[in-house]
Amino acid sequence: MTTTAVAATPATATAADRAPRGVLPVLLTATFMTALDFFIVNVALPAVHTDLRAGPAALQWVVAGFGLALAAGLITGGRLGDLYGRRRIFGVGVAVFTVASVLCGIAPTAGFLVGSRVLQGLGAALMMPQTLALLRGSVPPAAQPKAFARYGLALGLGAVFGQVIGGLLIKANLFGLDWRTCFLINLPIGIAVLAALRFLPESRNAASRLDLTGVVLVTAALVTLVLPLIQGPEQHWPLWTWVSLAGAAALFAVFALHQSRRTHPLVNLRLFRERTFSTGLLAVQVFWMGQASFFVILALYLQFGQHLSALRSGAVFMAIGAGYLLTSMNAHRIAARLGRHAVTAGALIMVAGLAGMAAAAGHGVGWLLPGLAVDGLGMGMALAPLTTIALSRVAAEHTGAAAGVLATVNQTGNALGVALIGIVFYQASGYTAGFEAGLIVLIGLEALLALLIQLLPRR
Repeated sequence: MTTTAVAATPATATAADRAPRGVLPVLLTATFMTALDFFIVNVALPAVHTDLRAGPAALQWVVAGFGLALAAGLITGGRLGDLYGRRRIFGVGVAVFTVASVLCGIAPTAGFLVGSRVLQGLGAALMMPQTLALLRGSVPPAAQPKAFARYGLALGLGAVFGQVIGGLLIKANLFGLDWRTCFLINLPIGIAVLAALRFLPESRNAASRLDLTGVVLVTAALVTLVLPLIQGPEQHWPLWTWVSLAGAAALFAVFALHQSRRTHPLVNLRLFRERTFSTGLLAVQVFWMGQASFFVILALYLQFGQHLSALRSGAVFMAIGAGYLLTSMNAHRIAARLGRHAVTAGALIMVAGLAGMAAAAGHGVGWLLPGLAVDGLGMGMALAPLTTIALSRVAAEHTGAAAGVLATVNQTGNALGVALIGIVFYQASGYTAGFEAGLIVLIGLEALLALLIQLLPRR
């Protein structure tokens, strides 16, 4: 075996180190579309309020409906890919997401828009786990660090530039469509991805079958967990939110017990015995607790504390994008040199950037830019290696379910972070003080991330 590998031709060796042709463009385009949609909607909300006469509750559910459906469906979506084919379920997810985007773009009422956003979230829940599973299963091991670096780049660019693109689309007012172009932009992207599905390999774990009881239990558990995290800060944490959180804990316990007794579980609990996966999940959750919440308080500080328009506020986010672009494009090279400590270094760089912003808060927007760029450098350095590490020791037959769990942890981390930062931000005396207090919490989260990485295996 060794002799054959050494004697291989350069062309063969090079092919073994590359992703199959067309796989990355298809998967990364879908990833960018999903991330962009998640963040672009924030810019559209004021125009939706005016055009559809949507009240505060409806506007909140335009955002929350997508996030709730996404979080609740990811584990099931990942398992469906394992059972019925990852390319097939990915294609179904893209189709549902694209149709839902058109429905959002033509929505005649606020209620119709909220329902379409929920459908979008379900489409994304089918799509996202397959993206990670296909990257893990179809890309050769030697090429995976670079592939996941590109995945992180697509995810980050959609998140960072979502507000800028949304602001430009609304300002351009193409065909008089105003905010509707923020959703209709997904139509040509979705069609292009569907047309290129033939480039994706098909894979499945046909020996299993779907655990419908497990689907019901985990969906109920995730809804009762994420719903109060979304609604709690806005409603000042009424009694029902605490009852719901307690119910979520009970449902997760029942779900775990049910899974342990199943021959073909929805989520194989043996996954969590692998220290790389379980510790990686915890690290992923801490990372995303910091990212979504940071974007929220930065947008609030810029638009309400510094009185910037949505477009100018979005332009400030480009400072993060510049740093993120630089390191995420080279994340696989950094990880090859530093291993797991690429994430450690990224977390510590984010600490430095956040500290710089905390010192600059209240002294003008320009003073924030260096800290934003440094924070972006750290984000780009940490994200892709963190995803690679978490999935690195998952068996091929469980990649869909594991990817679904990983994406679910991502979404619950977002919700937890926003809820935590919301408590700190709104209890402060003013937007500047709230921004500073939030940054201190975020510094603590990034320091915790750096510590968690030390619990991972050295190799």
